[in-house]
This record gives sequence, structure tokens and C-alpha cells, in this order.
Amino acid sequence: MTPTRTETLSLTDGRTLRLTVAEPENSVRGGLVVLHEARGVTDAVRGLVSGLAAEGWLTVAPHLYHGAEDEPADAAERASGLAGESVLADTDVAFVWLGERGVSADRLGVIGFDLGGSVAMVVAGSRSIGAAVTVGGGGILEPLSDGLPSLVEVAEELACPWLGLYGDDDAEIPSSHVAKLRDAAAAAPVATDVVRFERTDHRFDARPDAGAEAWQRTLNWFDSHLR
Repeated sequence: MTPTRTETLSLTDGRTLRLTVAEPENSVRGGLVVLHEARGVTDAVRGLVSGLAAEGWLTVAPHLYHGAEDEPADAAERASGLAGESVLADTDVAFVWLGERGVSADRLGVIGFDLGGSVAMVVAGSRSIGAAVTVGGGGILEPLSDGLPSLVEVAEELACPWLGLYGDDDAEIPSSHVAKLRDAAAAAPVATDVVRFERTDHRFDARPDAGAEAWQRTLNWFDSHLR
């Protein structure tokens, strides 16, 4: 696995932002921002950062919970308190970090799971980047926090190719909501796709083959749109 490291940046508003980073061993194909789940920057998130770097992507995950531990005790409460402007600002910092290392905007992508998946779609509707992937992102009909829009609101405003990956047995996200998101995204002026996996839960734990397929679809999406 490609090793990760953590950098700490000083922001203009006086805050600091930590970034978990992994670099490809050889040439850089492009840059990806990984947005973490509600539980924070977990080992699984670090593994995703590492895995994407191993595929040739310069990868960075901003720690969205400023001044807090990586894995907060009450993840749901922490996530519900996130301000949309703060999250987008932190994501922008990560994009700038990648740009300073030679990655052009058309080779920038964003991916997230759970909370991060929802934010990834919000980013895809408001930033000029190359592609986005959402895995199990909630808040489809009702926003996850007061500072974020619902995903159906964002869908028709998508500004870059967007892929959504969802499990049909996700107790947190009804499949009927996913179907509405698919229909709303189909009206966007960019390429979109929503893939639903049968007998698959929120974390894709029930079917390892579904997890492997989701991973491959993610890589294919970025391969196709980040050139």
C-alpha cells in the first residue's frame, strides 16, 4: 500500500486544516480529493487515500472536523453541525493544494462515502472540476445539516460528470430516495449515472463482490473523465 502522511496548513482566517495525503510512486495521472465519512478520517478513509494513490492519483483528504479528534464519539451530531460554507472552503483548500502541485482543473476529482459522498455531490454542483463520485451519500430529500442542501436540489445543477453508488439494503437510505435522485440527476447537463447494488448494505459489507465492483466503477469513472 502507498503510505499516507498528514500535513497541517494555516488558513487565512486563523484556523488550521489537516490533510491526509498519499502520492503515487510514479507519474501523477491527476488529483483526487477524498471527503471523509461522518465518523471522520478513519482507517478506512486512509486506506481509500492510499489505494487511490496506488492507482496513480495524487490524493488528499481534508479533515473537516476542525479542532476535533479524527473519530468523534458522536459522529451524527458532529456531522449535523457542519456548515456548508466551511466544508466547501476546506475542499477548495485541498483543490488548491493539488493545483500547486501541477494538477489542472480538468484532472481534479472528488469522491466521498456517507457524509463525504453527500458533500462530494454538493461540490460537483458548485465547482469547476473534472468528475465526482458519491458512495452511499445521504440527505437525498432532506439535508444532512442546516448548512447543506438536499441532493435532489443539487442534482440538476451538476457541473461535472457524477457517479452515485448505493446499496439497495441500506437501512439509512431508502431505495425510493435513490430512484428519485437518479431521475433528478438525469436532467443535469453532464454525464451522470446511479448504480444500485442488490443485497448490499450501507457499507457494502454484506457483499464483497459488490464492494469490488463499486471500486472498479469508481476507477473507470475517473479514468474516463479526468484526462
